[in-house]
Amino acid sequence: MRKLAAAFALMASPVLVTPALATGLQIEVAGEGANGTITIDLLEDLAPNHAARLAELAAEGAYNGVVFHRVIEGFMAQTGDVEHGKEGGNLRRAGTGGSDKPDLAAEFTSEPFKRGIVGMARSQNPNSANSQFFIMFDDGEFLNNQYTVVGRVTGGMDIVDQIKLGTGGNGAVVGAPDVMKTVTVTE
Repeated sequence: MRKLAAAFALMASPVLVTPALATGLQIEVAGEGANGTITIDLLEDLAPNHAARLAELAAEGAYNGVVFHRVIEGFMAQTGDVEHGKEGGNLRRAGTGGSDKPDLAAEFTSEPFKRGIVGMARSQNPNSANSQFFIMFDDGEFLNNQYTVVGRVTGGMDIVDQIKLGTGGNGAVVGAPDVMKTVTVTE
């Protein structure tokens, strides 16, 4: 009888569950240029706060329907403006917003900006990254130690290469930009 009571007591006690670290993102892209899946490995060991932010926004569905608003051939494709970058909205301010969460302190490392690296976009203030990120088309060592490396593309780099290029000022996409239809967290 005591064993049974002890078993029930154990079952009734609160169980602490430690959430698993998010290890990546799966991005379904659609548009005039790219159509397919991009898989990103988040580098929690290099940028734990930035990786957690991307995973948090993805889990909330904040990235679903967000466009690639700035795409520069031979450089990078930028997205992640959950405030002003939603498909179907007025995209004139895309790239100027963030999320309702506070900006993040820089997590600069010696990890080089190579093809397929995912970096956090920011303003001139190094501690202003929020929700926007970019994927490198090519090497960009001039960004080293000035922007946070948050991930790396592990699948679908061919899809990244097809993202509709910007033809406007500073790489702004003119017309209908390609969009992240859904962004999910992977483990």
